[in-house]
Amino acid sequence: MDFTIIIESLPPLLKATLITILLALVSVVFALILGFFTALARISKIKVLKAVGSFYISIFRGTPLLVQIFVIYYGLPQIDIELSPITSGILALSLNAGAYLSESFRAAILAVDKGQMEAAVSMGMTYGQAMRRVILPQSIRIAIPTLSNTYIILIKDTSLVSVITVTELLQMSTLIIAKTFEPLTIYLLAAALYWVVISFFTAVLDRLEKRTSKHVA
Repeated sequence: MDFTIIIESLPPLLKATLITILLALVSVVFALILGFFTALARISKIKVLKAVGSFYISIFRGTPLLVQIFVIYYGLPQIDIELSPITSGILALSLNAGAYLSESFRAAILAVDKGQMEAAVSMGMTYGQAMRRVILPQSIRIAIPTLSNTYIILIKDTSLVSVITVTELLQMSTLIIAKTFEPLTIYLLAAALYWVVISFFTAVLDRLEKRTSKHVA
């Protein structure tokens, strides 16, 4: 193993790792918002909202993420919607993760005892106030383990946006290999960086889960 190549490759790989982390962070923020409102639509009594939410989830859980990336980046320009590679990547990752998160949110909301909603309403709260002050804080704590898993998966899924030339960790590895012809060394280095990043966020999310579980118990 050539340690000179490792030393020279580390700076660009670390820079690409930051792009990977930012991609995952931005995507998970949009996915959380999308997933939350889709979950509300799914438990709504309005049939149209429920149907739209169900259709969205069915599409994005029923097709590969790679296909979704291709449709957004290569397909949308045919109807005059052109997005940059990074925007396309974030959009695809957010839509895909949002579909999975919505089911987590929905299950967490339904897990809260119905009696708490009835009690809140009997105290004079509106449905919206009861959801915001009583149901949602509890359901978010219940959903944290699933949300954590989705975020970890999202970090790994960012590697798929390399196919549309986003210079994240995997794409940078490929570029370096084209110059050094050292695929084993560079891919092992990239794998080690993914492992470090995912281990760090897993530890942070595990700690958050333990802290919030005390309030759920």
